[in-house]
Amino acid sequence: MSCMLLGVLRRHGSVGAGVGLRSLASVPSLPPSVADFVKGAVDECKPSNVHVVTGTAEETATILAGLEREGMVKRLPKYENCWLARTDPKDVARVESKTVIVTKNHRDTVPIPAGGAKSQLGSWMSESDWQRAREERFPGCMTGRTMYVIPFSMGPVGSTLSKYGVQVTDSPYVVASMGVMTRMGTPVLNKLAEGVEFVRCQHSLGRPLPLTAPLVNSWPCNPDKVLISHLPDTRQILSFGSGYGGNSLLGKKCFALRIASRIAKDEGWLAEHMLILGITNPAGVKRYVAAAFPSACGKTNLAMMKPSLPGWKVECVGDDIAWMKFDSHGKLRAINPENGFFGVAPGTSDKTNPYAMATIAKNTVFTNVGETSDGGVWWEGLDAPPAGVTLTDWHGKAWKPGTSTLCAHPNSRFCAPAGQCPIIDPLWESEEGVPIDAIIFGGRRPEGVPLVYESFNWQHGVFVGAAMRSEATAAAEHKGKVLMNDPFAMRPFFGYNFGDYLAHWLSMQRRGAATQLPRIFHVNWFRKDPSSGAFLWPGFGENARVLEWIFRRCGRQAEDEAARRSAIGWLPVDGAIDTKGLSGGVDMGALLDVPKTFWQQEARELRAYFSQQVGADLPAQVEAELRALEDRVHN
Repeated sequence: MSCMLLGVLRRHGSVGAGVGLRSLASVPSLPPSVADFVKGAVDECKPSNVHVVTGTAEETATILAGLEREGMVKRLPKYENCWLARTDPKDVARVESKTVIVTKNHRDTVPIPAGGAKSQLGSWMSESDWQRAREERFPGCMTGRTMYVIPFSMGPVGSTLSKYGVQVTDSPYVVASMGVMTRMGTPVLNKLAEGVEFVRCQHSLGRPLPLTAPLVNSWPCNPDKVLISHLPDTRQILSFGSGYGGNSLLGKKCFALRIASRIAKDEGWLAEHMLILGITNPAGVKRYVAAAFPSACGKTNLAMMKPSLPGWKVECVGDDIAWMKFDSHGKLRAINPENGFFGVAPGTSDKTNPYAMATIAKNTVFTNVGETSDGGVWWEGLDAPPAGVTLTDWHGKAWKPGTSTLCAHPNSRFCAPAGQCPIIDPLWESEEGVPIDAIIFGGRRPEGVPLVYESFNWQHGVFVGAAMRSEATAAAEHKGKVLMNDPFAMRPFFGYNFGDYLAHWLSMQRRGAATQLPRIFHVNWFRKDPSSGAFLWPGFGENARVLEWIFRRCGRQAEDEAARRSAIGWLPVDGAIDTKGLSGGVDMGALLDVPKTFWQQEARELRAYFSQQVGADLPAQVEAELRALEDRVHN
């Protein structure tokens, strides 16, 4: 270990530049493998101090107080221990265009598109180009700042389904947020001392001190140099230039999906962009469901649903990521590897998600939402504030309803501990995971796609996941309501070649017990009346009516009970979806219609997509399912 590193580790209690750390508790010495990683990062990034994060409440309070002094966060006096951050407007979303996977061979990362087209299934960077990009960014990037060393666990510490990471960062905002989103600190360091493997995560804001240009909103970032890179072969993540969300909280999409999906392939399990919920019927029978939707398509609302059906109960295991593995009996079990919710704020309200609103009432970091003059937060979808209460938008400017701009950024977020959710599932931290009976795919499809249908079998279900399409959302930098192919809701998150990913999913049929494989469904809450443009389905708590049919299908033995075969899968028979008590009436015929011409066009577009984007890497079984769909919709 270098003299510099030894020196800074001895000075844990020293004041970090602009952070105000004082007299923090001493920490145990670092395990050799961790020390080697930290030494390399120190030698490259040249921080003034190093602080090994312990994860205590006192340490978090000190870091938040330092952030407040620096102007990066603001205390929200209306709530208990809640904070508001406003980012540089150039640092507000995942930057897919600057997110890369680095492997020796291009095809290890993405299929080679036909005709020289750009791949939509990930971005590859060669090892030599990446090395040059690294050398342009990281040397000396933490000068004048404190490097924080964050030992963290994805999943409960000690679970056989959990994985470990160490993130170095020069952002105290990241430390505060990782403390919510992961299990962080000394207990993880103790586990690392046992010699367990860990993912090496290196992050820098890219704004060494002294600054050469002023900050916007006191938010350090370097948008012109942003690069979020993943090295799956060596289990490394290096992120530069962004302090926002999944670009900087490297346990989230970077580790839990891009790197973990590759680890899962190597080890025989699944790392997926899925919520996990438990649903209990009035008789007390409980099932667990995993569901994959693109960001901002209602994952958190479904995971925390308040069912409209009397006697039914939903409990939340997780709202974003599922790690799933078959147990010794061939049953697929899942954990939520995260420790918190990093949810989209706009649209969240007491009407759409009362449990989320209760969850975020304390100990929450809000980013890029509006602020009320009485010390609270506001965003589009909430009721207008009381008379006399004024609003400030996410830029920090006075704002009034009716203004042409938005008060909260469309991708503004809340970061809150999962344990605070009023309906958190009793088994959400179970070391063996919860048993999954159904897997649901879905997206925003305004026309043609029915409210719900079930795949014919596992192989067909993999095809249904591969064929997912949805209107793009504000979580990424796409503009407008563009219909995008988003297979498995994983398009931005694949850690390796999508064709190999499909083959891995197909292999699960051999790993699990045939009688216990989860049933696979597709839902669409967003179908619209073509004449009025109004949604045909009320959504939110009424989605329990669809889950009730799925629940019953998981218990049925006869394939045709409560369902009828269609060209695309099993549809509910008339009356199978309970519509009693729905106000205003619902046109179930329109919601479950499978228009022949629409699906003929859908099949053509899927063939063009698979041909261009996946090409020779498309598994033969998926090609066979596409051919079968084409035959069914043309007969």
